[in-house]
Amino acid sequence: MEQKSKTVQLLDLRQMQTRDLERLFEEEARYWRDELSWDYRPSLDLIRRFVDSHTLGGYVAREGYEAAGYGFYVLEDHKGLIGGLFASPRFPQSEVTDSLLSEMLATLRGTPRVNRVEAQIMPFGGALDAALLSQHFRLYPRQFMMLKISEVKLKGTGLSPGMRIERWSDRNFEACARLIQISYADHVDGDINDQYRSEAGGMKFLRNIVILPGCGQFLPEASFLVREASGEPPIGMVLTSTVAEGVGHTTQICVRPGYRGTGIGRYLMEASILALRARHFHSLSLTVTSMNATAVKLYEELGFRTLKNFAAGVWHA
Repeated sequence: MEQKSKTVQLLDLRQMQTRDLERLFEEEARYWRDELSWDYRPSLDLIRRFVDSHTLGGYVAREGYEAAGYGFYVLEDHKGLIGGLFASPRFPQSEVTDSLLSEMLATLRGTPRVNRVEAQIMPFGGALDAALLSQHFRLYPRQFMMLKISEVKLKGTGLSPGMRIERWSDRNFEACARLIQISYADHVDGDINDQYRSEAGGMKFLRNIVILPGCGQFLPEASFLVREASGEPPIGMVLTSTVAEGVGHTTQICVRPGYRGTGIGRYLMEASILALRARHFHSLSLTVTSMNATAVKLYEELGFRTLKNFAAGVWHA
């Protein structure tokens, strides 16, 4: 139960050391594990390195001498990205969350050239929708879904003649960055994440997925591309990471316009699931934008069930 509110003091995250935040990190890791079956500790290790180097923009909310919550952001050209926001259940979470979000947004809006802020924050202990709406964000409902691999409903349908599947290779970065740009040109997810709108942005997204631990440890053996047999650029891909022992996460799946509705998306998902099953994974998670009804229907047909609803928020100057 939340304590009665005291005065929330906000401190610059760059003034802090990780020892000041360890209890928060432990609580946050526990939420990710218990609610989403996600081992968040590798991401927290990366956050610790940036905190101790005093290079991570953000704020810590403190009540008395205890850290009650923290949030951080990243600047990328014209855009600010709220990368994390967590408030301890030992304190009034809504007040702490509102204070941190307001301060981060005030800083980002006052930063020269920043005209866009994105926020995809997994809420623990309460929804963030009201706080984001009060800051004039446009919200896009999203779903965190989970599949028990032992219960998967596979159709086992093959690819159309003239198509072939291949496992991910790092030589595919450029071609897949282009695939992302084409696939999301007129898609709601391109409104949510502007990295999808350009080849350069797609490259940044892919490097974050494949190299950094924010979405788990990349699994090339469960990540695939589909091409025409002639070897043309890829027309579909699925990328998969591991986020805990025995738990995979689909970090990206897309199919080029003109090839949708042909079963490629389902074929890619089934290929990834079979690769995970062969490695004794028991679960697979993903996130999807709720208004992407075709994708939601596919995942539900495979056996995915929604564990958590949350909102992606976008603010424009």
